[in-house]
Parts: sequence; structure tokens; C-alpha cells
Amino acid sequence: MSKGISRRRFLQRSALFAAGAVAAPCLVPGTALGNGKAAAASNRITIGFIGIGKMAKGHLGAFLGDPGVQVLAICDVERGRREGQAQRVNAHYAEREGAGTYVGCGAYVDFRELCARTDIDAVVIATPDHWHGLAALEAARNGKDIYLEKPMTHTIEEGKALVKAVRRYGRILQVGSQQRSDTAFRQACELVRNGRIGTVREVFVNIGGPPLPDARLAQQAAPEGLDWDFWVGPAPFRPYNAELAPPESFDGWPNWRSYRDFGGGGMCDFGAHHFDIAQWGLGTDDTGPVEVLYPDGKDIKRMTFVYANGIRMYHGGGEARAATEWVGTAGRVSVNRGQYLVTEPASLKYETLGPGETHLYASDNHKDNWLEAVRTRREPICPVEIGHRTATICNMGNIAYYLRRSLKWDPAKEVFVNDPEANRLLGYAMRSPWRIA
Repeated sequence: MSKGISRRRFLQRSALFAAGAVAAPCLVPGTALGNGKAAAASNRITIGFIGIGKMAKGHLGAFLGDPGVQVLAICDVERGRREGQAQRVNAHYAEREGAGTYVGCGAYVDFRELCARTDIDAVVIATPDHWHGLAALEAARNGKDIYLEKPMTHTIEEGKALVKAVRRYGRILQVGSQQRSDTAFRQACELVRNGRIGTVREVFVNIGGPPLPDARLAQQAAPEGLDWDFWVGPAPFRPYNAELAPPESFDGWPNWRSYRDFGGGGMCDFGAHHFDIAQWGLGTDDTGPVEVLYPDGKDIKRMTFVYANGIRMYHGGGEARAATEWVGTAGRVSVNRGQYLVTEPASLKYETLGPGETHLYASDNHKDNWLEAVRTRREPICPVEIGHRTATICNMGNIAYYLRRSLKWDPAKEVFVNDPEANRLLGYAMRSPWRIA
């Protein structure tokens, strides 16, 4: 798989204005203007999008509204999506620049071609889960900073490889766990971290269940313009079905997440958000549980993650409206989206932290936090190691559900203890020509 791109094709894809033929800008460290006007071309962070479905379209709107950013490329295996969103980019910049018809946004099927462009500083990756690791690894190797949708990777082995690659190539990676940039979640975690509920005994995380083991779906004709073979990519090949990749006109959430070959079910979808917050509150971002207990219907009522200090984290349960809830010897803290924060005693949520207490990393905008990290080279609020540890918990749970038994985990070595069968599920044999290395 060549990482190169011909000069002729590069020039065809490069961002150019029809009037004036101004070459696409490259990044020179600087601060984006805050007055609504575009930053000087040399100060803009240039970005490519890999995957442009429902989630990425929302991200694209936010980045187009940022004067310190310029979107130079869109990549998607579905023609209508990539061409339609490239036209959206061109129309936006033509209006902003007042330069007539703007033809600067490249449209790609293969993310490797986008990553090979030397005029792109960073990428936003919002593909189905089974593509996260490969796309991010390619971006890192090509010197791109990365905003990567959650869960960070589809398997634990991919996560380990991505941590190494990001550090080896000196890249900035932000995982799209935007709850870390939400004040209610940060306040909840600060209360727990500062001992306001005493010693934590239990954590409840309310999310969906594991994925289906097999995509038993009827074969349908793939929409014209969809490269279905590329969509399947490294996963075992299956015939097309709209439940996995609905037509471009579909405005809902596709259901590939429910199938094991492509996603991780509710465990990885919202688990990547709420297990992440549980870890933040426990102060275990650099480690994880040492055991996962499979529910036997008797003594073990729920899937249970056990930490080395005895804390138990349950899949489900707790206060009904909470997504994450910590229970301690002196109270409890429950939190969810929509600024939902409930404490026991109720007065806890109104307490302020002292200067000598633990104040967690504060960010009010996940996108802006990443862009600032790209400019300053300081770590974002959810860097690669944190995203990997969170995805590991999600995948550990799915492996236990799949094997229907309890497992022991070594968070330092990142392997299951004395369990070759479970360790074989840390990754999977990718369909040729795709591989992690």
C-alpha cells in the first residue's frame, strides 16, 4: 500500500481559488482571530474529513464556522456524501472569501490519498468503528494531528498500536468524548475525586448492551455510488444491507453499531462516554479494572468490573436518570447529559473547591480544546492514552459477554491473565490488504 501520490493528482486535488489560483495554506503556529473574520492563510489549521456521515456533518458545520480553520478535503466511500459535502465547503468559502466560485475542497474515496497530502495539518475521523484504528494510524504516520470519534478503536490491539504511533510521530490526538468538556460532568468528577462522598465503593454506568455476534441480514443491492467493498474494509465480507449503511438520504443513525464486525453495541457506543466519566471520577485514567465478572443470574446480578482497590463498577443499575453514579461511604453523585447533577446530600453540588484540592482539566468546547492543543502542542483533555483505557473497558465487557464467562485482566501488560482464548479476541485477522502494522 503506497503512501505516495502523484504530482499530477496532488495538483488536481489541491485547494485552489478559481480566480487567482492561490495555493492551499499550510500551518504556521498562531492564534485564530476571534472577530469572525478569517485568519491569515498562514495561520489557519488545514483539515481533512475522513467519513462524512451524520456525526461528521455536524462537526463540519462547526469547523466551517471557525475562522482559524480551513477544510481542504472530504473522504467518504459514498459518492453523494463526499461530493455533496465538498460542495458545501466550496460554497461556504466562496461566500466568505468573496472570490467567486471556490473549487478548493478535494473529494476522496481512499483516506490514504487524503493523508498523503502535505498541505493538510490535521484530520477529523468519524467513520464506522471498524475503520477508526486504521485511519488514525495512517494519519499519524503521515504527520497529521487527529480528532477521532469515540470509541477510539474497535479492538484493544488497535488501541495499543495507536498509542504507540501517536507518541512515536509526536501527534496530537483528541478522542470525541465531549462529556469531558461539559461542566456538570467535570463538577461531578471533582466532587468524587476530592472525597466529598467519602471512600468510593461502587459505580453504576447505565448504557446499552453488547453487539450482535453475527450480521444475519438479507442481501440487497448496494446504492449506486457506494463502494461497498471499501466500506467493509478489514472486516469479514458481508453482502450489502441498508441497515448497515443506509442511503445518503437517510437522516437517522445507521445500525452498524449493533453488529460485532463493525461496532461494539451500546457497550462501546455510549460506554465510551460514560465509562470514560467513571474512570475520570475514580482517577484511573492510566489504568483500569483487574477483573470483569460475568452475570450468572445468582450472586452476580450485573456485569461487574472490579478494580485492584476493591471498587466495583456495574453495567447498569443505580439511580434511574443517571448515566454515571458513584456511591461512597458518605454520599453519592449522579450525573448525565443536560446538566443533570444530583448529589446526596443535596448540598454537595453547591460546594466549591478550595485552592489546595484537585481541580480537573477544564474545557468548555471540545473542538476548540483540540485546536488549541494543535497550536500549542499541549495535550488535549482526552488524549490517546485516556481514549484507549476507556475503549479497553468497553471491549473487555464485550469479550466477557461473548465468551459468557468472567475474566481476569492485567492493566499493566494489557492482556487477560492465563486466558489464551480471551487474548485471541484482543484483535482480529483483518481482511487483505488491511493490517495494523
